[in-house]
Amino acid sequence: MLEAYFYELGWMLFALFFGVFMGSLTGIIPGFHVNNVALILLALSPSLLALGIPLSAVAGIIVSTGTVHTFLNYIPSALMGAPDADQALSLLPGHRMLLSGNAARGVAWSARGSQLGLFLSLPLIVVARIAFGPELGWYDQLRTMLPFILLVISALLLATETTRLDWPEWMQKMSRGMFGTDSRFAGFFTATAFFLLAGLFGWTIIGPTSLPAKSPIDMPGASLLLPGLAGLFGIANLLDIYATTSHLPPQKENWDLPPAKPLLVPCFWSGVAGASMGVLPGMTASQATVLVMGGRNVVAKVQGKTGYGMDWETRRLTEMTDDELLEIAKAESDEGVEGPQTKQDLEIIAILSAVNTAVTVCVLGFLYIISRSRSGATLALKAMYPVDTWNDLEPTADFIRLLAITLAAGLMAMPIMRYVGKGMLRLHAAIPLQQMIMSVILFVGALVFVSTGFIGLSVLIVGTMIGLLPPRLGIRRSHAMGVILVPIMILMFKNLVDNAGFL
Repeated sequence: MLEAYFYELGWMLFALFFGVFMGSLTGIIPGFHVNNVALILLALSPSLLALGIPLSAVAGIIVSTGTVHTFLNYIPSALMGAPDADQALSLLPGHRMLLSGNAARGVAWSARGSQLGLFLSLPLIVVARIAFGPELGWYDQLRTMLPFILLVISALLLATETTRLDWPEWMQKMSRGMFGTDSRFAGFFTATAFFLLAGLFGWTIIGPTSLPAKSPIDMPGASLLLPGLAGLFGIANLLDIYATTSHLPPQKENWDLPPAKPLLVPCFWSGVAGASMGVLPGMTASQATVLVMGGRNVVAKVQGKTGYGMDWETRRLTEMTDDELLEIAKAESDEGVEGPQTKQDLEIIAILSAVNTAVTVCVLGFLYIISRSRSGATLALKAMYPVDTWNDLEPTADFIRLLAITLAAGLMAMPIMRYVGKGMLRLHAAIPLQQMIMSVILFVGALVFVSTGFIGLSVLIVGTMIGLLPPRLGIRRSHAMGVILVPIMILMFKNLVDNAGFL
């Protein structure tokens, strides 16, 4: 009995430490996502089982990798300008922190946000178990509403858009000012057009008749979503930074974590949004963050206060340009204080990181509550071995084991994030920024070719061209998530009509 206990404990520790190592790699390498690791481990699971490695250990590696990834994936966004889809919104505030010499503060706030998102999402799993478990069974009613919910949320995100484009005078006259400068209608129109363009692009790479993806070295789990997202959110940002930034200022070594108390309320609502996104397929941390910030702004206005909320979006797009906001951030940094602009950027970073980590925890819970996978990692877990659904009052042993690994990995990720951030800043100081950016672009291109071949490279190029549009249209880059949302909504509505039980 005792021998079996230590045997299981040994494999749990192995899964924890190996997953932390893999999550550190996926977190700091642009384009290398935890989903790739999960699909590779899924393909290798028969061989690993033959070697005596239990599937529970493989599952632990996947969970540990995913948790650490959510902590560290802010670093390539802020320090290299190459975010993945979940960190898309952190690019501008993170970029301002870097160019104003406050990159360390951004990393510290991101770490605190991820930490709070990790722990505040735990009680939400219990609430989700009560709501979606066999007692209430709300998911059975919710599943038929999912495509409509996705459509409404997408419409709300588009409706919050504003563009500062100088439209031609003839268009402003014909539209009677609806396409004027700083027009919300023009912003909605432009964002919707871009959202649908990204959706058409997504349909060609992940739809039922999508292009074939094949690795030239027969790597398992080849998916064109990797080059698509790398182009939309990674390479496009890198090219913009390459064209506009030549060097970095000296960075302040302030790695102290911010106090948790002021962030408890926004990070709790981040956890709620993360739990909601865990139910809704295709929604990401970026969309959840916009909803949280918007909700805070509405509450602040009802209370007669001036809230941050969506102000960070509307100010950026109407009152000030990105260059003007950057100058404010630099001025606040030179004065040695965290002024309103810097605090606002740091709060955005913390909330986005909290949502990002909360989504990872909640999708694991939903896998055991409703037996539905909402991420590549949980999809691999479900395909690897039968999931013991949490139907009784007491959680299943498998779920408790994976949740314990998740919490331990999150605690270990905190010091790792600081260590990696310091190393990345030293690398910045040693290598010119533009040379580093070109090296990252070449690395991502090589990774795409190895995993998806020449078709993947073509998708990467097209995705990059589409990803270059949002800054030039004056809209949020997060609307590029139409690459996933539009195909999912099309398939959901189709199967809802066909009554084929897609969900």
